[in-house]
Amino acid sequence: MKDTIERWLGIVFGLIFLALSFLVAVETVIRKVFNVSLQGADELGGYSLAVGATIAFSLALMGRSHIRVDVFHDHLPKWLQEVLNWLSVLCLAAFAGLMAYLAWFVVQDSRQYQSVSQTPWATPLVYPQGVWLFGLIMFALVSAGFALRATLLMFSGRRDQLNREFGPRSTKDEVDEELEDLKARSSDAPLSPLSVAASGAQA
Repeated sequence: MKDTIERWLGIVFGLIFLALSFLVAVETVIRKVFNVSLQGADELGGYSLAVGATIAFSLALMGRSHIRVDVFHDHLPKWLQEVLNWLSVLCLAAFAGLMAYLAWFVVQDSRQYQSVSQTPWATPLVYPQGVWLFGLIMFALVSAGFALRATLLMFSGRRDQLNREFGPRSTKDEVDEELEDLKARSSDAPLSPLSVAASGAQA
């Protein structure tokens, strides 16, 4: 389930910025060749960054990529590491919920006052802000799920697993992940003619 959500979020994230890159390229060409501007690339770029950031929050959480200041973490008693790892997930879930809660009022204000962007497009802000709110709600739900799992691990005595899943990533974890990714990519890559010839010669 986690891998499926992470994969689809990654696809959506990539498509957003692929479309933005195409738009910026088109804008650059027609400005240079025809001296005409679409007058919306900057606006769409801002929306893309806002929405993309909310997706990145969830992706970073599932990949344990959020920054943790762990200078003293490994030198603390094991029981204190467990408590801090548990509290870090709870605090992140609370913060994600707060962001989604406040964003809801921002969207409601834009809808009530019929706010529009200060650009030639005059886009009703309720639409891009609605997508932004949806991304924050997704982040809050993912964070709440992680907080629930961490709490279950904490109070069911599986604290070693709690540290493995929610503790700061060590250098060894990052190296192992890179090696596994490299191994997967190498196994999926087609054999080159030189590799086939070398294999035949060895046979």
